Formats: sequence, structure tokens, C-alpha cells
Amino acid sequence: MSEHGSITILAIAWVSLLVLVAAGMVGVGRLVAAQTQATVAADAAALAAAPLTFLEGGAAAEAALFAGANGSRLVRCSCRDDPSFAPRVVTVEVATEVELPVFGALVVRARAAAEFAPLDLLGG
Repeated sequence: MSEHGSITILAIAWVSLLVLVAAGMVGVGRLVAAQTQATVAADAAALAAAPLTFLEGGAAAEAALFAGANGSRLVRCSCRDDPSFAPRVVTVEVATEVELPVFGALVVRARAAAEFAPLDLLGG
């Protein structure tokens, strides 16, 4: 029995394994990047919306604008208008889509909160 060509089969197996590992690493990298992007978008959206709760009607729109500017979409904004000088907390949730080599499109979500205390602006 001849072993002629057995190295070719082993080489093909090793190259296939390396390609699978590389694809997995690309997928993990994309997933981590999407999670970071979603976290940044959620932070930006919450920080942008918090001061606008002092006015009427603009906080959720501002959160959506900042989430979109950071490559995500606003899923939820708990940003109730409050014209009082009481401190308030705004919470947002954003979603970012990512394409992974084997799994296709996945949605990564992130949440953030920001506190706004109007009296702090006045030094009080």
C-alpha cells in the first residue's frame, strides 16, 4: 500500500482547521466590537437625553439621534419630562446588529443610565 499523497490530505486538513479557527476569531472580534459600539451608543444616548428631560418632549428624540450617530438604534428610553429641579435618572437601551460568519445577523443590546440634577448647574 502506497502512502503517496498522504501529506496532501494532511495539509488540506490543517489548512481547513486554520480557516475555521480564523473565521471563529473574526466572529468573536466582530461580536466584541459590536458590544463596545452598543455600550458607547447607550452611554451617549443617556447622557444626551438626561438634560433634555427638563424641557418638554425632546429627550427621547435626542437619545435616538445620539444612538443612531453611534451606529445603533434606540430600543427604549425611560426619560420622563420633569420641569422640576429634582434630580432624575434617564435609562436607555440600544441595539446594534452584527454579521457573524457562521451565525448570520445577531443583535447586541446595551443599557445605560445617566443622572441629571438641574440644581448642580446652578452651583447648588
